[in-house]
Amino acid sequence: MSSSQGRLTREELLSAIERGDVDTVVLAITDMQGRLQGKRLDATFFAEEFLNGAVEGCSYLLASDVDMRTVDGFALTSWERGYGDLGFRPDWSTIRLVPWHERTVIVFADVETVEGDPVAVSPRQVLAHQVERLADRGWHGLTGTELEFIVFRDTYEEAWSSGYRDLTPANQYNVDYSLQGTARIEPLLGRIRRAMRGAGMVVESVKGECNFGQHEIAFQYATLIDKCDEHGLYKLGAKEIAAQDGYSLTFMAKFNEREGNSCHIHLSLRDANGRAVFAGDGPHGMSTVFGQFLGGLLAYSRELSLFFAPNINSYKRYVEGSFAPTALLWGFDNRTCAFRVVGHGPSLRVECRIPGGDVNPYLAVSALVAAGLRGVEEEMSTPEPFAGNAYVADAPRVPTTLRDAMELFARSTVARDAFGDEVVDHYAHAARNEVDAFNAAVTDWERYRGFERL
Repeated sequence: MSSSQGRLTREELLSAIERGDVDTVVLAITDMQGRLQGKRLDATFFAEEFLNGAVEGCSYLLASDVDMRTVDGFALTSWERGYGDLGFRPDWSTIRLVPWHERTVIVFADVETVEGDPVAVSPRQVLAHQVERLADRGWHGLTGTELEFIVFRDTYEEAWSSGYRDLTPANQYNVDYSLQGTARIEPLLGRIRRAMRGAGMVVESVKGECNFGQHEIAFQYATLIDKCDEHGLYKLGAKEIAAQDGYSLTFMAKFNEREGNSCHIHLSLRDANGRAVFAGDGPHGMSTVFGQFLGGLLAYSRELSLFFAPNINSYKRYVEGSFAPTALLWGFDNRTCAFRVVGHGPSLRVECRIPGGDVNPYLAVSALVAAGLRGVEEEMSTPEPFAGNAYVADAPRVPTTLRDAMELFARSTVARDAFGDEVVDHYAHAARNEVDAFNAAVTDWERYRGFERL
């Protein structure tokens, strides 16, 4: 039924549906939080009704918080406008098998109005615009996203019912690079790896991480939109497979006071002939463009940090000595910096260490491209690489709260030039609502500290 890589063409999908090998089509968009949302469609109905059209879905999917709570103040939709439909138009280049569900494929969709116009605030559309900006220069990007997660021997239902307290991690000690530690949970990790390979991803490796029960599965780089599609499907699939096997796992940026879950993003550029744009004859084997790009990353990532760290919890990762960066510096193979340059020659690339596992990949990669291109446009000089402990360096810092990031983003000329006012206002408003919701909540921390003793 499938191609050797777990990906199908439109014609292969139609043949598989006709044979009965596929009976379910998952049509998915990505919401503001980076989650896949959509519908499971009967495959025959899909083939007969939607080959040249779009499936409709409620506009609140791009105007709600993580609880799917309708939030006032978005220009896209409101109660006054009736929360009408948007169109989910299939991208036929994205068909993948979903091996952890029987006879199922997934197709990613672009979001448009019912009149057929692109919806600018859709994360996939935000990134598509940055891809177009690269293409205007004859470039295309390659990226890889390295996601960490923590596995628990409790089901999701048990975790919910316990208030997420007293969960049992899959490992009781630091298993960073430990073969014995990963072997303890290899049945789950192996199943996830094989399933993702079956969905068309190129799996590279798995390794243990520092927090108890923490692991990382690495995948090969791909073009920007394709890799972000993979990222979303991988997160969804890992959770679904864990649930099927009686586990739970979390990608949240900071589950407890130990090490958080990161999402290191690697980025490089190629020209129309496939030549590496970042490699050159300059200092450190870098091209002038790479130096300018790095200059833009350092100069503008602070004001674009909302796209790297989109939640209240995101900012709790940024602790000195935790391998999560605090200083906006770059260095060669220096894990204390926000930007780590690795590779040689054609593989020369930048690794952004700012995002956590909760990041929306489309928005984070968009921010990297936007900041880097601004540096190229302004012909910025190459900043000196930092050697040593960046945690104690005198340098601009990553914002420490979502409120700070929101205000920087809302005021950013770079963000408005790169993404447009509609996108900036939409995501700033979403962050403002998240801050307000958190400020209105009474936490366990407050009860423990204040119930008796204050």
